[in-house]
Amino acid sequence: MKKLLSTAMLLLCIASAKSQSYMGFLTDNYSGVHSVLSNPANIADSRFKTDINLVGVSAFIGNDYFGITYSDIFDDNYDIEDDASTFPDEENNVLGNIDILGPAFMFNLNEKSAIAVFSRARVFYNVSAINGETIESIEDNFDVNEDFSVNEGDAFISANAWAEIGLTYSRVLMNKEQHFLKGGITLKYLQGLGNAYASGNNLSIDYDNDGISVPIIGSVGSVETTGQVAYGYSENLENADDDFDASDFESVAGASGFGVDLGVVYEWRPDHQDHTFSDSKGNTYTYKDINKYKLKFGLSLTDIGSINYKDGVEERYDVANTLDQDTFESIEDFDDIENFYTTLDPGDAEKAILPTALHLTADYNINNKFYVNLNSDISLTAKNKINRSRIANVVALTPRFESKWFSFYSPLSLVQHSGFQWGAGLRAGPLYLGSGSIVSALIGSELKAADVYLGLKVPVYQNRPKDKDGDGVLDKVDECPETKGPEENFGCPWPDTDGDTVLDKDDTCPEEAGEVENNGCPWPDSDSDGILDKDDTCPKIAGPEENGGCPWPDTDGDSILDKDDNCIDIPGTVANNGCPEVTEEVQKTLNEYAKTILFDSGKSSIKEESNQVLKDIIGILKEYATAKFTVEGHTDSAGSSASNQRLSDSRANAVKNYLTENGIDPFRLSAIGYGEDRPITSNKTRAGRSQNRRVEINLVKE
Repeated sequence: MKKLLSTAMLLLCIASAKSQSYMGFLTDNYSGVHSVLSNPANIADSRFKTDINLVGVSAFIGNDYFGITYSDIFDDNYDIEDDASTFPDEENNVLGNIDILGPAFMFNLNEKSAIAVFSRARVFYNVSAINGETIESIEDNFDVNEDFSVNEGDAFISANAWAEIGLTYSRVLMNKEQHFLKGGITLKYLQGLGNAYASGNNLSIDYDNDGISVPIIGSVGSVETTGQVAYGYSENLENADDDFDASDFESVAGASGFGVDLGVVYEWRPDHQDHTFSDSKGNTYTYKDINKYKLKFGLSLTDIGSINYKDGVEERYDVANTLDQDTFESIEDFDDIENFYTTLDPGDAEKAILPTALHLTADYNINNKFYVNLNSDISLTAKNKINRSRIANVVALTPRFESKWFSFYSPLSLVQHSGFQWGAGLRAGPLYLGSGSIVSALIGSELKAADVYLGLKVPVYQNRPKDKDGDGVLDKVDECPETKGPEENFGCPWPDTDGDTVLDKDDTCPEEAGEVENNGCPWPDSDSDGILDKDDTCPKIAGPEENGGCPWPDTDGDSILDKDDNCIDIPGTVANNGCPEVTEEVQKTLNEYAKTILFDSGKSSIKEESNQVLKDIIGILKEYATAKFTVEGHTDSAGSSASNQRLSDSRANAVKNYLTENGIDPFRLSAIGYGEDRPITSNKTRAGRSQNRRVEINLVKE
């Protein structure tokens, strides 16, 4: 029994694998078909046209019982069982897997969806709640013949190997500006390759150094055990010995099952407009060769399902008995148990439950090549249940450099039962390799975990859409891919159909040559007067050029155009340039009025009774607004000639002043006195002298 317990613990510890495969590599946006292992939604909007995995292997060694130094692994004289540090606890554990990804590929169905098909072989070991003090006690106290007692309690051990064929479908669910969401599902057919498990219920071991009396030699130690043990296995392992080979893990008839993975990924794309372009029909496209998010969140459930080994059996034993020490130590395997303990009724083997897990991830894009990823893997299968594979809970922070042909990452993780791990990995084209614990293994001591992964693939990356003519419009949406043109015309140069240098997009008359100032249209001449509307003040009415295209007006309606009419507002005659003409009759009327103007005797002051006459004269003068008149003063011959001259000047100017003061333009009037020089009759009679004392208003003829 000593050998059975210690060997089982040792083998399980050194053959165990880590909970999450390909540590660090799966955070890479260029992990391709591998990305479906952690979240089936990943392959939609991928950086690959297609990705073909040839082979990839991920393996891990870890536990919380043994601890070694990295250099000890290469020491031929080093014995793990004897030389390794141990950390016994009431519940020591071992968890993990060996993961082999065989031929697998992914490709895009269209802009929004992608599929992947993969083959995979996996081995899981789980040791839960083994009391490490049991092994310590057996190892130490048997040798020194000291009493000991160990309460093992409940313990669970399982090993499960299977192959799976998976089909993944992933699709973009939402692509709305800065918000992007995709989802995916993987359906897996599972073929069992072998399964074994054991469980103990209320197990205890009590060693008494001299508990049994034996004739001749006195007494020997006794081992008292209590509790129950169950042991189940698939049919192909029924006759397997300690030296397992490949034949022990061939497909088991009737051992199959189905599994499901589900996942969603959300991306926050604040700069979505920088990665989006449209064609002439309004269809939008995004660059597929680059990552477009600033922050990405992923949520997935993996390995939902089980494998039913129909021909598997389960053996049960009641181990309540007391054996001498030699007999107890002679028990080497489960086949020996039935010789010393009570066999209970066997039962059907339990289903092998897959290591169902919840995966949460957040990925931050520091810039276009540097990222940091926070990931958590949480087991959803209980460790205190029979025949259940489970992963170790993991929290990992992984900074990475990422580009199309090369990536480097260095995960820092806390692994349940194995503690802090620091690793490194890289991807260089078709090669990927790394370890989630290589750095901590090199610089640490009492190593409890070590892992490595390695593989080859054939990646076919998405390319940046081409732009043959270099106009900034991608060929995919460029309607003239070999001729430069603006984006707003979908990559085509704007035409100029009428050749007037005004592009059709700006030309109101694209098929008729015109002027730039008139938006590409010829200037019209609406009134056909030979003057273009742009220069025509009256574009709807024909008119001469010298009047701005407007007809000359005749304001006073005298048939003389205003341009030639000196009296625009007063009808006149052609002979008098549009002004009314002063006839002889008018002239006679003026002078008849003027002769009746009375002055004070011997003076130039006008008598009041002459005011009405002067008003009548003003009325006549206003009718002929442009005519000029001379106000002439005359006297009789009485008195001296000089005095008569002065008096005639004064009286002529007195009349002129009266007229100008009452609205007549001074420019139209002049005044002159002729004295006694121009009599109109004889001065010899009183009547004659009276007629010669007069004022005349005469038209100035030009």
